[in-house]
Amino acid sequence: MPLPPSNSRRALKHTRAIQVDAFAREDGLWDLDAHITDIKTRESRLASGTRPAGSPVHDLWLRLTIDLQFNVVDAHAVSDAVPYPGYCDTIGPAYKKLIGLNLMKGFRDGVRQRLSGIAGCTHLTELTQVLPTAAVQAFAGDVIDTRDGASTDGQNQKPFQLDRCHALRTDGAAVAQYYPRWAVKAAAVSESTGSEPT
Repeated sequence: MPLPPSNSRRALKHTRAIQVDAFAREDGLWDLDAHITDIKTRESRLASGTRPAGSPVHDLWLRLTIDLQFNVVDAHAVSDAVPYPGYCDTIGPAYKKLIGLNLMKGFRDGVRQRLSGIAGCTHLTELTQVLPTAAVQAFAGDVIDTRDGASTDGQNQKPFQLDRCHALRTDGAAVAQYYPRWAVKAAAVSESTGSEPT
């Protein structure tokens, strides 16, 4: 379902696009190639010069190479279009500081500690924020079993995605319908909050 129509006439002025492509590598690692662009529909006058309409103000790339446990083992950043050529586009090597972080354990805080403010590029650093969930989506059904949690060795394991969003809370209707083995009665939640179950 699309967004509702605007209740006012409007004109497109700016488009920010973010794309993440995930690649399984032959060495067992994965590459997450993230790309961000900012494009204006009008000519932009910047301190460094004028950009024609439709020409990107930002055209930035970030690649994280991760292992199957979501650990960052390599990182590369490239700036193809920037507002301050010769300055903005020199920060790429700083993104090697992402090596050693884990996308699922304190990643965003680690990025903030290593690359916030003058230690990084605002837009490349912002681009890192979408990579944990992009990695989960890339791994889903390939690296991570997202079905009912039955493992191949006969042990049962709770599906990775449960209790990670509002729809897949274990005391909710979606889990009761699609993952009944992992469903928890909502009354237990009510009791823990001190309210009476209805």
